[in-house]
Amino acid sequence: MAISSKDIVSLSRARAKLTKLCEEVQSKGGEKIITKNGESCAALIDAERLDHYHRLEREHIHLTLLQEAYRGLDDLKKGKTLSLSQLKSRHGQ
Repeated sequence: MAISSKDIVSLSRARAKLTKLCEEVQSKGGEKIITKNGESCAALIDAERLDHYHRLEREHIHLTLLQEAYRGLDDLKKGKTLSLSQLKSRHGQ
């Protein structure tokens, strides 16, 4: 869902209409961008959507770790290894 100009709300308006904005976000599943001095400063989103974003982020982290593990196993098979002293010198320790 694209953000439209109706979804951009000043901080002063958000303060005055917070209950209405929360109800709108929850019922329509949309998002509101809150601005302060013309710059975006926060977003108002449905709590379920936030949970979904957090689950996606955790899944991405797990997939990245798995890719790194596979890359490490592949390096090991190819003999691309470092001794502890080589590793320390590479990282300045």
